[in-house]
Amino acid sequence: MSETLIHEAARRFTATFGDLPAGTVFVPGRVNLIGEHVDYNDGLVLPMTVREGTAVSWARADHAHISIRAADLGESDHFASSEPPRPHDTSWRSYVRGMVAELGLPADAGVDMLVHGNLPRGSGLSSSASFCVALGRALNDALGLGLDAISLAKAAQRTEHEWAGVACGIMDQVAVAAGNAGRALLLDCRDLAMQQFALPPDWAVAIVDSGVTRGLVDGEYNSRREQCEKAARKLGLASLRDADRGSLDNANLSALEYKRALHVVDEITRVRRASEAIAASDLEAMTCVLREGHVSLRDLFEVSVPLVDRLVEAVDDILKERGAARMTGAGFGGSIVVVLERAALPELQQALDRPVRPVF
Repeated sequence: MSETLIHEAARRFTATFGDLPAGTVFVPGRVNLIGEHVDYNDGLVLPMTVREGTAVSWARADHAHISIRAADLGESDHFASSEPPRPHDTSWRSYVRGMVAELGLPADAGVDMLVHGNLPRGSGLSSSASFCVALGRALNDALGLGLDAISLAKAAQRTEHEWAGVACGIMDQVAVAAGNAGRALLLDCRDLAMQQFALPPDWAVAIVDSGVTRGLVDGEYNSRREQCEKAARKLGLASLRDADRGSLDNANLSALEYKRALHVVDEITRVRRASEAIAASDLEAMTCVLREGHVSLRDLFEVSVPLVDRLVEAVDDILKERGAARMTGAGFGGSIVVVLERAALPELQQALDRPVRPVF
């Protein structure tokens, strides 16, 4: 799928700019197996890349501007790299200008770019992280900046914070910048230590879109982060990464703060359990982790919605002990992730009333 996207991006670049691109980069989206809303709490997460993503074709230009075409939107932008971005504007142009600002490009940098992607926005698959890191890779290659994957991921995160107004953690950006196909990435969001786990060959991972498009800048996402930070301060901790159930029980937390903090503490434990289940090829243990994780997101962190809950229940009813589903991403809609026996995938695809897209 990425080869098709790359080819099409290059073709559209030529049609737009009248010449062949000097290069094309591809950055996938990601699905998070477990570890939701813990990256901004310095926790552990377990994402993996998906097949869909963002391709950016590029070429150096003799003008001192960034000229970019968003092929899927039929829109363009043209600006000097020294031109200030537009803070907290959630349009695609703000992400472009934010990445240019965060990478600190030379004032006379001239690059033509065309963006073509197939990650649906609002599906919980990190379309914005894929977009930003792909832009970063294209500019890195075009201008010889010499930046590594983590540097690009951090620039993409700063763009989300400063120019889109989303106080996200680092998981999405590192996952799409450093993840490998078919492997789960155990990421420590405190020090960015990483370990890759090959998934058992008799397992499958699939994504099902709920059809509910979610947004992150309506205040709900940022408010969850604020609630976690307030709980950590009451506990006298730098972050909830250092909390445990005992410390929560002995702290003067409000009922809401307690629920949020309990989800974080238990979710970090679930990430460790999931990593062990993958290493041991223990699907039964993985199934338990996923089901517990969804209940926690629904009842303690309160980021699921009824349609997503019903979809998770439908998948679990079909699979029984052969796998499980949970919401993935920040919540309030988007997609669910399913980990299941590979042999059960055709039955799930037949029984469910919507597309089931295999990731692995």
